[in-house]
Amino acid sequence: MSHSWRYIPLMEADGKTQMAIDEWLLEQHLAGKMPSVLRFYTWQPVAISLGRHQRKYPQAWHGLTYQGEKIDIVRRPSGGRAVLHQGDLTYAVITSGLKGDRCQIYKRLCSFLIAGFRELGIELSYGKSQRNYTRHDSCFRTHTSADLVTENGYKLIGSAQLRRKHAILQHGSIRLNPDLAFYKSVFSETNDASIAPLVPSHAHLIPYFLSNGQNLWGNDLSELPLQPQERQSILFSTSLPRP
Repeated sequence: MSHSWRYIPLMEADGKTQMAIDEWLLEQHLAGKMPSVLRFYTWQPVAISLGRHQRKYPQAWHGLTYQGEKIDIVRRPSGGRAVLHQGDLTYAVITSGLKGDRCQIYKRLCSFLIAGFRELGIELSYGKSQRNYTRHDSCFRTHTSADLVTENGYKLIGSAQLRRKHAILQHGSIRLNPDLAFYKSVFSETNDASIAPLVPSHAHLIPYFLSNGQNLWGNDLSELPLQPQERQSILFSTSLPRP
């Protein structure tokens, strides 16, 4: 990985915009026009993101609202199952030059999350690959070796990855303050609130992630928000299929 990275500070936007940004950053990195990137973002309005190859899902989702506002249905450039983006913080890493198989790369890129939460007293470990993963609509219904779970088995972070030539986009949802009743109404299932850790706000979390990312990856982060000309380019660049 390059020693000089770009950090794009926290930004809020709709799901289509956020996914377009991630894909555009990956393409710019592949073209040699962008260094490795770390960014964090939130979703407004609430959205459900589908995995790139997830074709079957309840059509009733298109009529869902949250607190009187229609939710977005968008498709990620990465794989995996559906993620409800409500009360979460999303991270994205775009980089290249990593050696190893998919599992090894996941572990290297997730190391800053584990270290950050450890400083806050929350121990995380990698999930275990489980059968019939694709039978469930929800990414958070089960876990795989790409996910991070607490000591009592609560899935706190679900991640997905896209490899394109020599570059990688990895992004994931960190569950900060999910509305569990709304989650149940979307997926017709529950996540046990009694085992969910008390997670700090994103404003409190991000500095821990930044410092651990630099320490573990040996990089320098230069903060630079998206520029107006970059936003304009992103608007016309996305190739993501519609849900």
